[in-house]
Amino acid sequence: MATIRKRTLPSGKAVWLAGYIDGAGKRRFRQFPTKKEADGFLTRARSEVASGVHVPDSQSMTVGQAADEWLRSAEEAELERSTLVHYRAHVNEHIRPLIGGLKLTQVTTPRVYAFADELKAQGRSQETIRRSVQSLGRVFRYAKGRGLAGQNPVADVKLRRSKRDAGRVEIPSREDLRAILAAAEGRWRPLIITAMFTGLRISELRGLRWSDVDLKRRLLTVSQRADAWSKIGPPKSESGTRDVPLSPMALNTLREWRLGCPKGDLDLVFPSGAGQVEYHANILSRGWYPTQVAAGVVVMKDGKPKARYNFHALRHAAASMFIESRMTPKRVQTIMGHSSITVTFDIYGHLFEDDEADQAAMRTIEERIFG
Repeated sequence: MATIRKRTLPSGKAVWLAGYIDGAGKRRFRQFPTKKEADGFLTRARSEVASGVHVPDSQSMTVGQAADEWLRSAEEAELERSTLVHYRAHVNEHIRPLIGGLKLTQVTTPRVYAFADELKAQGRSQETIRRSVQSLGRVFRYAKGRGLAGQNPVADVKLRRSKRDAGRVEIPSREDLRAILAAAEGRWRPLIITAMFTGLRISELRGLRWSDVDLKRRLLTVSQRADAWSKIGPPKSESGTRDVPLSPMALNTLREWRLGCPKGDLDLVFPSGAGQVEYHANILSRGWYPTQVAAGVVVMKDGKPKARYNFHALRHAAASMFIESRMTPKRVQTIMGHSSITVTFDIYGHLFEDDEADQAAMRTIEERIFG
């Protein structure tokens, strides 16, 4: 039988003691500062006991211990190196310092929201907070699946993205794109043109092979990528494997580039001078940034001209041109390799126009008025 009773500590402080019978038939007690918290705990505990998933406080490990086990399982699953780096950062820089000492049974949904608020108070970005909470949710899913936790308090957490951050992808203007194309030279020109008209990610460009470029069919296939450590591997998701059409300029540029492209065992389209995977940093520092400066596409920082756009801006430029050409949202999603249509709308929804739907709506209004 579950009970709640008020108790006065020797210090004179009043607390509420929740008592219940666990799944093994043992009487358990837990202390709370308010009756409301005690009531909430008992409701949850009774449900977990009935479902056979309840874990008493005394048998619960800490969030930090569970996070360590989750990270070990992620390593054994041979996840992508960059993914593991991010997971470790979330655990060691955010989760462990703030709630690592709490037992899994002590973390509630309100406590997860408090964790997010603490990160915000530290000046963390909305994206950092969101990803850290996602990693905390993965820790609890891992723990629940192994009987280490009776519930996942992150499951009901909904973090709103800041309206100030929404729709803030920086898309280069047509004038800037023309200036960049005019200034692009040498081996960087075919890379920039391909990125601008296909929307491939820089990792996908670095891993692109000539065998994946079909000049007759005028398309290329994304089937692999090069990570931050220049390791070749498959795209990060199933949607990342896709066919992308080539514009006339991209097609002609690749035809010409193939004749002078450095050769190598990897058959790469945009390799280093030695035919190996080109470093991400080299593309930026030797190609992309200097090209913008030469084109006059700059911002002034400390009295010096600096490149205005990051490389990902070319991906946004491609997406905006796909949308302007009246591609359907689903087609844009496919070509961009987004995991879902929701991602496409979250990033580019404000660019879509549906004139036909607007006209249909206006016709319906008229029909309702005039019968």
